Formats: sequence, structure tokens, C-alpha cells
Amino acid sequence: MRYALSLVVALALVIPTFAAEPSFDSAIAQRFADLALGCVHKEYPNKVAHVLSSDADVKPPRELTPAFYGCFDWHSSVHGHWMLARLARTWPEASFAKPAREALAKSLTKANVARETAYLQGEGRASFERPYGLAWLLQLAAELRQWDDPLAKQLSSNLEPLEKAAVARVSTWLPKLSHPVRSGEHSQSAFALGLMLDYARAVGDAKFETLVRDRIVAFYGRDLDCPIEYEPSGEDFVSPCVAEADAMRRVLPPVEYAAWLGSFLPKLPRDGSTAWLRPGVVTDKSDGKLVHLDGLNLSRAWMLEGIASGLPEGDPRRASILAAAKEHGDSGIGAISGQTYEGGHWLGSFATYYVTKRGTLNAER
Repeated sequence: MRYALSLVVALALVIPTFAAEPSFDSAIAQRFADLALGCVHKEYPNKVAHVLSSDADVKPPRELTPAFYGCFDWHSSVHGHWMLARLARTWPEASFAKPAREALAKSLTKANVARETAYLQGEGRASFERPYGLAWLLQLAAELRQWDDPLAKQLSSNLEPLEKAAVARVSTWLPKLSHPVRSGEHSQSAFALGLMLDYARAVGDAKFETLVRDRIVAFYGRDLDCPIEYEPSGEDFVSPCVAEADAMRRVLPPVEYAAWLGSFLPKLPRDGSTAWLRPGVVTDKSDGKLVHLDGLNLSRAWMLEGIASGLPEGDPRRASILAAAKEHGDSGIGAISGQTYEGGHWLGSFATYYVTKRGTLNAER
């Protein structure tokens, strides 16, 4: 199984299009798709981040947010839908493609999106799912826009009001954000800004791209000596240092980025070793917070590959960065069993982002 997984990852590095190829192992994708198909319309258990303004706001999740009420919480539902779109787009002939399309069509109706948009814009919800959930919503919007398929075009049109509301919300927030958020969980700004910048470039939104790019430079452009040896915190699913470096590679040309990275992570080895950054270890996969470390391994894996992609081809640090990426990726994918809902409702999305190279394939600098 490890050989098969390594083969999938290696192939994903060289396949230049999103079309399914015989050499892809769609059985691995089936595992991930099953996780999302099993949760996008599963209402309970549910963790609702919901501000009550009156008794009228006491409603079940399916009424509050009818498109994204499953998968335990709103943001996991959003990236679960993104995963279904990504997998169906990448493997259109696979057995999971039809149920994935049906699930997307069931959720992303005009009526459901209208209620989602009204909910997002409701009183007291200025910080709702900001920035993590909104970043994934924009990734879903980009995936649908880039998918050359009649259903995807219809769903993209349906989603557009919520997409625009999310861009407006972020565009209002970012100029007021005086400092970056350097946590290892949902509030982290570097992770979200990277996804948002990719969205802006994918859909050709020059104004939003400029805003996000300028905030990345302002927040992180002069940072030095990130204390990566302090990582991870026990409940991280994104690395503060690695996510920042992955965001910065999106806004600097290779030579400038190489110099910036030398100041930011000056101890990066040049011998291909991985001892500088080891995968996190989950001691209890039934604990919804501790299992975050499996997600950390996956997000580190794709971000490390992103960092390597931003460096000049002959940079001697690339070997150690890519070796650490593979070690983290193997650990993260190997941890996805679906045996516990605490990890099963979201880890497949992270694995899909990693295996399909969403953050680096056709990347723009």
C-alpha cells in the first residue's frame, strides 16, 4: 500500500493535466471520496459556530446553513464539497464521480446558496468562518469555475452570490487587520491568504489579488528567524512557519524568494536530511483536537512542496525540503482510515489537496 501511495504522489508531480490517466490509482481517490460522501449530508454530530440574536435563531444546522450543514462543522463541509469537485474533475470516469456530482448538485442549489448568503451577511456574523472557512469556500468556487463541465458551470453560477459575499467580507477585513495571526489552527492568516491568492489568480480577480498579495508582503516580508523548533503545538493542523513560507513563495520571484527564505529559516539543511522537521504523532485518533496533527502532516507536506517550487531549480535546500515533504505526506496519508469521525470528516480533503498538487500545479508567480 505504501508503494501504491508513493506512486500516486509521484505521478501527480508529472501529470500536467487534470484528466484521469490509466496510471492513476483511483482506488486511493475512492477512499477519500467515500469520506466526503459519508458526511456532506450527515447533520449530526455538529459543532455550530453560531451567534444567537434572538429565539428565532435557534434552528438546526440544516436550516441555518442548508448547503454546508454536514461534516461536523461548516468549514469541513465546505472543503468536503471542494474535495468532491476536485476528485470528480480529476477522475471523471471513476465510480465515485457520479455520486460526487449528485451530492454537489443536492447541496449547491440556488435556494440553498441564497440562504447561506443571507446567513453570512446576518447581524453579528462579521467574523463567521474568517479566514479559514471563507478561504476554502473560495477554493470551491475556483474549482467549479476551472472545471470544464456543464454541471460545474451551473453550480458555479449558483454559488456566485456566496462567493461574492465572501470576497467582500475578506476585502473589508484585511485592510483593518493590523497584525498577522500566527496560530496553528483556523485563525491563522498565512494559510488562508495563500488559498485566497490562488483563488484570485484562478478567477482573474486582479483587485482581490492585489489586496491579498500586498497584505502577505506587509505581514511577512520582513520576518526573520522563524522558531520552527518550537513547532508543533499539540493541536496544530497548519504550521505557522511553513505556512508563512508557502505564502511568501507565491509573491516573490525565485531569486528573491531564495534570499528571503535564507533569513526566515536560516537553519534549513542542504544535505537532504529530514531531521529538521519531523511529522507530528497522534496519540488518540478519537480526540478531535489531537487528531489535528495528522492534518498538520498533510498540510506541511503540500506547503513544503510549494516552498521547493518557489526556489531556483539548483537551490541546495530543495533536497531536504522535498524529503521532509515526502515523509510528512506518507505519514499523513497512512493515517487516514475513516475509523473515527473526528478525523474522517476532514482529513480526506487535506489528502486530496496534497495528492492532486492543488497548491503547486500550474502555480503562478
